[in-house]
Amino acid sequence: MNTSADAGRASGRRVNLNSDYRPLRERVRDEIRERIINGDYAPGARIIEREIADELGVSRIPIRESLRMLEIEGFVAVLPRKGVVVKALSESDVRKLFEVREALEVCATRLAASNASDADITRLRKLLERAEQADAKGAVDKVQQANVGFHDELIKICGNEILGGLLEPLQGRLHWLFRQHAHPGDLVAEHRALLEAVASRDPEQATEAAMAHVQTNRERALKWLFHTEEQAGEA
Repeated sequence: MNTSADAGRASGRRVNLNSDYRPLRERVRDEIRERIINGDYAPGARIIEREIADELGVSRIPIRESLRMLEIEGFVAVLPRKGVVVKALSESDVRKLFEVREALEVCATRLAASNASDADITRLRKLLERAEQADAKGAVDKVQQANVGFHDELIKICGNEILGGLLEPLQGRLHWLFRQHAHPGDLVAEHRALLEAVASRDPEQATEAAMAHVQTNRERALKWLFHTEEQAGEA
């Protein structure tokens, strides 16, 4: 089984935890979370406090605090006789994740259609164009980055900080799901429909587009991760 040290060496990235003024535990949490999302720490991999503290050049206290935060977010679990491991999402976890995503993201998209400025639409359009160009070149990583950026920007545009705060801990796990996606280019066409719905400033059209997007992604994720087919008419 891979450990945190193995993953740290595999990531090959230089780590700078001094790039902002947030508490150290939050910066460490973000670094570990990003490695999980990127696949540097695979599901089931052990996160060893001492090893990652040595690698990041910090004490074990912020490592321990960050791991508690990641446990609450659902990225890691504490198992008897194993310690902290990267959590593998079960089929039930994914279904529940999409239930919450549907409630929050559909609401955010509806609000975005009501609140979006011309500048907001332009930013979304540029992210979509970036994804389309990357997809045409077969640059999967860049497609995924643009897809994630599109969703993050859509949440900002909705203009509801409370809704954005509720979605924030969910976004990391959704980003992980996007990276497991068999065909990230499929998302690009769906994002085109979302963009046009938001650009229309029609909340009802945006609601329908967002609902269809979430439901299609749930079916695709379940099929890809668990070979599960949704039953017709299943919510």
